[in-house]
Amino acid sequence: MSGLRVLGRAASINVRKVLWTGVELGLDLVREDVDVKADAFRVLNPNAMMPVLIDAEAGPGTEAGTPFSMWESNSICRYLARREGRDDLLPDEPRRRAQVEMWMDWQGGELNNSWRYAFMATVRQSALHRDAAQIEAGVANWNRHMAMLDEQLERSGGPFVLGDAFTLADVVLGLSAHRWRAAPIAHATLPAVDAWYERLLDRPGFALHGPAAGP
Repeated sequence: MSGLRVLGRAASINVRKVLWTGVELGLDLVREDVDVKADAFRVLNPNAMMPVLIDAEAGPGTEAGTPFSMWESNSICRYLARREGRDDLLPDEPRRRAQVEMWMDWQGGELNNSWRYAFMATVRQSALHRDAAQIEAGVANWNRHMAMLDEQLERSGGPFVLGDAFTLADVVLGLSAHRWRAAPIAHATLPAVDAWYERLLDRPGFALHGPAAGP
């Protein structure tokens, strides 16, 4: 049995980030459904949010026989890349690494927050998100943020977010781009995003945990 467990439902975009990263790393990640309201889960993540990673392999700062656990999906992806020594996905060189982490942090904060209302209204069909003005504003804000990604892809001069090398920035942003494309909204015309998305489909991890897993 794998020593790496991912707690969270398969449809969660944040769980899928971790699972795709695992494919890129050749890791055997075992995903398990979980009740986020259970006391046992809140011990692992007091925010009661998915995913949580449990690494049963003892390492520095972990007592033998005591599993290491952590939360926050982008941090989990970084941990796994460092654990496996994958400088290509998360560079050691400070400036290159800072660029990867900057775009990861932008995805987890600015981009994700831009789509919440529109996504809940149009995809989840939430009864609490029916205000037409807020939906329209949310779609516009979502498109505005995706246009920022389109501009970065144009600037990068390569096939990926930061140029020639595929990195963790492509993983987390790729899943966000899939959510945007799959949503039943009016989409901005973003040719660089479209071309990059088609390239990502060649990666088994994205094919499995992107389009095949839902919006």
